[in-house]
Amino acid sequence: MRARNLEVVLAEVGRSGPLTRAALAESTGLTKSTVSKLVADLLEAGILAESGVIRAGERGRPGVEVSLSGHRVAALGLEVNVDYLAVCLLDLSRSVRHSVRVERDNRGSRPADVLGELRVLALDAIEKAGELGLTVAGAVLAVSGPVEGGLLHNAPNLGWRDVLAAESLGLPLDVGMDNEANLAALGELWFGTGDPDFLYVSGEIGIGAGLVVDGTLFRGVHGFAGELGHVVVSPKGPPCRCGGHGCLEVYAGQEALLRDVPGGVTELVARLRDGDKRAARACVDAGRALGIALTSAVNLLDLDRIVLGGVFARLFPWISDPVGEAMEARLGKLRRTVPSLAGSRLGGDAATLGAAGQVIQRIIADPGPYVARARAAG
Repeated sequence: MRARNLEVVLAEVGRSGPLTRAALAESTGLTKSTVSKLVADLLEAGILAESGVIRAGERGRPGVEVSLSGHRVAALGLEVNVDYLAVCLLDLSRSVRHSVRVERDNRGSRPADVLGELRVLALDAIEKAGELGLTVAGAVLAVSGPVEGGLLHNAPNLGWRDVLAAESLGLPLDVGMDNEANLAALGELWFGTGDPDFLYVSGEIGIGAGLVVDGTLFRGVHGFAGELGHVVVSPKGPPCRCGGHGCLEVYAGQEALLRDVPGGVTELVARLRDGDKRAARACVDAGRALGIALTSAVNLLDLDRIVLGGVFARLFPWISDPVGEAMEARLGKLRRTVPSLAGSRLGGDAATLGAAGQVIQRIIADPGPYVARARAAG
């Protein structure tokens, strides 16, 4: 019961923001004495902190607000993508304390080599956390492929199959692992718009998607939901790394966007701003293909909101109209409205934020071990 009450109190602070003990008692239905004891334990564990803001309480009695503490516990978000590695250190108040991204072409590289370099970046982040007085409670690794039972089954753009990626890092803490698009969708949920229902589309060299329904990530029966990049746009189209033909990634992935506009995404954006016709055509073609694939998703899932992330967020001013027009042309007779499109404000940080955020959510859902540890240390 005590463990459950700790979770209830912490979840309420996490959901509502700073609250006094009296307000917590009212919102949770717990007695004031119970709340005071629970808050004292969470303060001792460094999970909550008194904000110093005093609010009027019952009969004019003042109360000091408590909020999630950013001074003791932290979480680590890690990412292996096709062309970069990334690390994000997040404290319990969801403030970014350290972030690094290293451009690296990981295609065809040995998993041990790539994960060895990521391990160095992760250990550096853990050391920085210590310098800041933070203890890293855990980490989650974002990977560009389907994950089940701790195994990265197949990442065709990396050339990896059946890799125990998180375990192979050998970090001195618990490391979970999930699909990059799933974690980016959670990042959007927790750090972006906060809308409880949307489809997040992650545009990188590969294209993935994460579906959030009523504030919860939908994973499918085997956890493989969201492989939008392998929705077939044209059955007779070019071959895809997955073994199929005419997949969305072939037409709208980063490589397709840059095929006729060499120099990287930054160069593509610069050309678009300068009115370059070839760059504009690349976005129109990719946007139309993406719109066709999203039409199938909308018909199947009855979506109202679609968030474009990754490279699509950077290209949103130029790619959103072709996407919307393609959907409207195909959905107009079946739906009164076409889903709204938005560009993610998180950019390339969405997956690492979602990964670290997942650790934080676990702490909020089960603070008991941290409270017990603090009591034992005291």
